[in-house]
Amino acid sequence: MITWMQKHKKYLIITIWISTIAFVGAGFVGWGQYNYGDKAGAVAKVGSVEITMGELQKSYSNLYAQYSQMFKGEFDEEKAKSFGLQSQALNFLTQQALVLNLAKSYSLEVSDEELLNEITSKEYFLKDGAFDKELYKDVLSKNNIKVKEFEADVKKELLIKKTLSLLPIEIKESEQKILDTAISIADKINYKVLNANQITLNTSDESLKSFWQNIQNNFMSEVSYDIKYIKHEKVSNEYDDAVLNEYYIENRPSLKDSDGKIIPFEEAKEKIKYELDAKESKKEALKKYVLYKKGEIDASELQSATVSASNNSFGIEALEVISKLTSAAPFSKPVMVGDDYYTFELLTINPAKPKSFEEAKEELLPIYLSEEKNAKLVELAKNSFATFNGETTDFITANDSNLLTDLTKDEADEFLSLLFTSKNRRGYINLESGTVVMYNVLEQKLLNNTNTNSNNPIVRLKSAMFNEGLIKNLQNKYKTEIFIKGI
Repeated sequence: MITWMQKHKKYLIITIWISTIAFVGAGFVGWGQYNYGDKAGAVAKVGSVEITMGELQKSYSNLYAQYSQMFKGEFDEEKAKSFGLQSQALNFLTQQALVLNLAKSYSLEVSDEELLNEITSKEYFLKDGAFDKELYKDVLSKNNIKVKEFEADVKKELLIKKTLSLLPIEIKESEQKILDTAISIADKINYKVLNANQITLNTSDESLKSFWQNIQNNFMSEVSYDIKYIKHEKVSNEYDDAVLNEYYIENRPSLKDSDGKIIPFEEAKEKIKYELDAKESKKEALKKYVLYKKGEIDASELQSATVSASNNSFGIEALEVISKLTSAAPFSKPVMVGDDYYTFELLTINPAKPKSFEEAKEELLPIYLSEEKNAKLVELAKNSFATFNGETTDFITANDSNLLTDLTKDEADEFLSLLFTSKNRRGYINLESGTVVMYNVLEQKLLNNTNTNSNNPIVRLKSAMFNEGLIKNLQNKYKTEIFIKGI
């Protein structure tokens, strides 16, 4: 699945970017630090539409959440990098911006009534079947989203949908007939499921070593870093009301609640104290950083550690900073970890190296079992698919996966999809899960089925093709400028 998705990233993003906003429970996922050009207020500009860093971070976070859901939680930063998720997040926004430029050219707008209807229809804002304003505010607050920002996002999403709806996709009668014919083909089959539980393997060290010798270069140790560091604990000062009030007056526009209203001074005091302490903490950390570089820090303040991706108590951002240090520039500027600051000094980089058999054994065993069992199943299927006798079904179509109860839903869907595209009357199908299914098509007939699925596959296919063509056309019409580096 990963290989397929990596090959088809271009088409995945087209289907994702017109989906509804995936914000609730998505959380926030960041990816480190980047350098900016001369327009720090925006990361990109498409035509007359600017894209902010906040939008880019939200886009990345939402895409990360969607991929994580597709992979059932088995998705991490390493996979995100291999998928180019940072680039996808920016592409998502630039493609949206192209359509928003088109909307502007037609003077399209979303009314307050349309916005209200959309928000009040969301299930996660309903209580006892009706929209609940307090629940609405609470859900947004718990997801760290301001009401105005959310409503602006929904409005933008509605405007994109409204623009695309002006360019409808029509289905020809001949295309519908082809679809009806495809879903009417039914096979009566005899089939037999072969799964890994039917195979017993020798897992002795001798067998494992023989398997390991062919793939040992796939088992490498992690890159690790020997470091020294100083910790600058958070400053906690006392401030009188005069200082707090001065800060409040200077920073009132940023001291707002979830409704976008400025917080009264008395209610804002704790937040102001926190921000003043954070500002003072960074100032003190920078002073110590300068002393550290000059070699003027007492040795008793220094601590040592070895960090790697799996052994890292400082967090992803700190490891990213450490990994960019060199012998020529071994000191990092203060990095915030929690409420404290750390300055790191690189001592040694320990490069990755091949693991010994004993080191790789625990990681090797499940791979050995999976690959060898599948190889044995395929061999068994090759030797017996021409003569086997299994279970016989009634006439089934490609949509009848629920009738194959000895396979999981995903396995049955995959099996039927491949069965109805196979040219062989007898054969076997090796599924992604490792299960192998032998089959023999006994009879075939054409049913009188008509597609009634509102999510018509012809519409989906033509929409994807149309959207891709539309984006290419708009790219030629509206200039895209990228101000962020590193993606």
